[in-house]
Amino acid sequence: MSLYKYETHMHTSQGSDCSSTSGAKMVERLHALGYAGCFITDHFFGGNTAVNRDLAKLGWETRVRLFCQGYDDAKRRGDELGFQVFFGLEYGWFATEFLTYGIDMQFLIDHPEIDRMPIDRFADLVHENGGFVVHAHPFREADYISTIRLYPHKVDGVEIYNCNNRDDFNARAKWYAESYGLPATGGSDSHHHWCHPNGGVCVEKKFESPFDYLEAMRSGKLTVMERDHSTDCDPGENAWKYCVRPNVSLLPDGCPDKEKQ
Repeated sequence: MSLYKYETHMHTSQGSDCSSTSGAKMVERLHALGYAGCFITDHFFGGNTAVNRDLAKLGWETRVRLFCQGYDDAKRRGDELGFQVFFGLEYGWFATEFLTYGIDMQFLIDHPEIDRMPIDRFADLVHENGGFVVHAHPFREADYISTIRLYPHKVDGVEIYNCNNRDDFNARAKWYAESYGLPATGGSDSHHHWCHPNGGVCVEKKFESPFDYLEAMRSGKLTVMERDHSTDCDPGENAWKYCVRPNVSLLPDGCPDKEKQ
């Protein structure tokens, strides 16, 4: 039986300031590794975006189009290679991050109010417009994360395996998903083409749209891939500084804990 590999969480240098590789080069790397497709999930304006904040004077639509350049570059190269590329983004709010799918550039253009919208309200808006969200690396600890916030009634799934996470962080994410009966998924969180951790998901049937990914999560018809420690670089000391233990704020009603912001 053929299995199809998809990268669900990746960044490009055009959209994410922490990435060093263009969308086209990331696609070439994934294609060479045997992937069928990917979702581009660059950091949006509340996160480590590559769009200079000084460009606000250019207007909202121009900034959004600049943000989408990584996806556009990846899509062009993907079409040339027969490789599927889907649009997504990573929405950040005080370092709590949601991978967002089933929306497009026009959605962003039409909703300039999302620039600094609290994450629970953002999730509601995405759902109202037919999209879905996955909580990315919910238990990551790092120097830029002051508080861990959980929104079990606002998300459509949980990233239980992030290849740039420590194993104990991933184990807690799995516990969280199981505790609330939330669909589970995984992603590489790739930023650089030379250190791809071979993560994401495997499915038996190719995705025709982002909503096939959602259905695979909900039905449990996907396999979460894990990083091969024997062949890939160790992301721990190279990528993150685990020097702060955040407060944990479990928010079953999705309301931000303002005292811990």
